[in-house]
Amino acid sequence: MRRAYSTAHWALELPDYHPFPRYKYGGVAEVLRGELDLQPAPAMAWETLALAHDLSYLQKLRWQGLSRQEAHQVGLPWTHSLLTRALHAAGGTLAAAQDALETGLGLNLAGGTHHAYANRAEGYCLFNDVAVAIASLRAEGWSGKALIVDLDAHQGNGTAVMFQQDDRVFTLSVHAERNYPLRKERSDLDVGLGDGAGDSEYLQALEPALEKSFAHKPDLVFFNAGVDVLQNDRFGRLGLSLNGLGRRDKRVFEQVNQARASLVVVMGGGYNRDPNMTVAGHAQTYRLAHETLGDR
Repeated sequence: MRRAYSTAHWALELPDYHPFPRYKYGGVAEVLRGELDLQPAPAMAWETLALAHDLSYLQKLRWQGLSRQEAHQVGLPWTHSLLTRALHAAGGTLAAAQDALETGLGLNLAGGTHHAYANRAEGYCLFNDVAVAIASLRAEGWSGKALIVDLDAHQGNGTAVMFQQDDRVFTLSVHAERNYPLRKERSDLDVGLGDGAGDSEYLQALEPALEKSFAHKPDLVFFNAGVDVLQNDRFGRLGLSLNGLGRRDKRVFEQVNQARASLVVVMGGGYNRDPNMTVAGHAQTYRLAHETLGDR
């Protein structure tokens, strides 16, 4: 049975009214129980985080935490549970990346924290899990080329900056142009869509973006599979159907197969007004990844 990592075991302390979707991590794990071998995501070591993040930033998080103003920038109140969960979410992405290099597919039912910069937190994100995973793999001797396919509804601004000077990592971000962050960074390829873009418009824009990105000839692909692209999402501003989301994911998986690359799937955002839709969208992505690439 294919292994997948989960942070459902670590509760995040938040006020009941907070819009952060705590429910989805346990919800997706429960839906996929029996289909995947669910493992608690391991905690990322501070020494490993330092391969991609500034030491002064890490020391502040570890010993002081975020100030009230900094926590406001992140959108989450500072608690020990926030830090603990972030360490395990990042650790799950690294473990999934190691699985991907070994078996062709790695799954983390968390992660995709693409707003974190090397020296600061933003937008629900403390650590840039994909950047740390790539840095750790390189430290262990991996020398391949990576592609980050970021299809969350929000531009991966932190990821874009962290790899702007790295010609062995290609960054693609397809997002709602008028969405957070208001000030966009420069990815290798950015595709900004108008508010309410539905299945047809989205998929027409995605196809040439994937072709250009995979021309980079990656050995390892990280797929930030946010489902905040679905219609009725609180923060997404796009309008895909569940069927359209599945077609999006299948095109990514087909391209990975054609490229004979390894794949890591991380969860990304999803804040639907219907919690069941958030869970269904994420579960569908992991199920399709397993069905398409799990037997390689």
